[in-house]
Amino acid sequence: MKFSVAPMMDWTDRHCRVFHRLLTRRTLLYSEMVPAGAIVHGDRERFLAYDESEHPVALQVGGSDPGDLEICARAAADYGYDEINLNVGCPSDRVQRGRFGACLMAEPVLVARCVEAMRRVEIEVTVKTRIGIDEQDSYEELQAFIGRLAAAGCTTVIVHARKAWLSGLSPKQNREVPPLRHDIVYRLKQDFPDLTIVLNGGVQDLQESRVHLEHVDGVMLGRAAYQSPYILAAADQLIFGEDGPPASRADIALAIMPYAERLASEGTAIKHLTRHILGLFNGESGARLWRRYLSENAHLPGARPQIILDALEQVLAVQEGRAAA
Repeated sequence: MKFSVAPMMDWTDRHCRVFHRLLTRRTLLYSEMVPAGAIVHGDRERFLAYDESEHPVALQVGGSDPGDLEICARAAADYGYDEINLNVGCPSDRVQRGRFGACLMAEPVLVARCVEAMRRVEIEVTVKTRIGIDEQDSYEELQAFIGRLAAAGCTTVIVHARKAWLSGLSPKQNREVPPLRHDIVYRLKQDFPDLTIVLNGGVQDLQESRVHLEHVDGVMLGRAAYQSPYILAAADQLIFGEDGPPASRADIALAIMPYAERLASEGTAIKHLTRHILGLFNGESGARLWRRYLSENAHLPGARPQIILDALEQVLAVQEGRAAA
């Protein structure tokens, strides 16, 4: 794993991932976190269906029951996911009440049992975690936790380079208030040379990712990739070493049309796709016009994919000097 887009609740659904795949062929894409119970007891097609174009694609799950997580791993394998990832990093109250996420860092033996159960299935099993929780934040405790994962057979660990406070901070604050410690993730790679260590947290662009890749095996980009998605367009060249220029923003807008038309033919409201492409022109002239036109029109009754082309025409007119921004 060299480069990936982080699992983000309410953001990295299947429509978002199809869009991101148009920007980069090689980047690993993650689902939103799916609670294990939803897969074990709920509508699997609803939670696990994806478009074949999304590969390589990983499923992230949250849970703490080894038996349930083995079922999830088997379901992920049956659906053809390339990886299943166990969330041991989310600090939200709701997740804690379900006894999964970052609170599991306090139960390393249980996490190891979960990994062992998931590894009974022929699918790659990875873990995403923090560097610590609450007062359990020494490097020695983190080192012991990672060592326990390795002993359970986990070969890839994604580390969000911030600790998490399980009370007193909101999930948003937990992404911003605890200081970033990329140096700790670097140190883990030195101490666990046989593990694939992936760094997450605070990474803003591909150039910064390349710097981190001098110290770790992979980088996971989060909100920056969602809010300004066009930064992903150069990933295949800058991260994976492929030749050729990236597609233009206009090319990407045109490339999403067949998928948008397919959704419309299936009766899916176009707003479920357009909300993910609002940031496509961020930093370019016409960006505000693009966002406003899509936002105002996608929610109208009977809105069609044509609104994407109409928005693009307005942006290109601005960029060519045919209209005022």
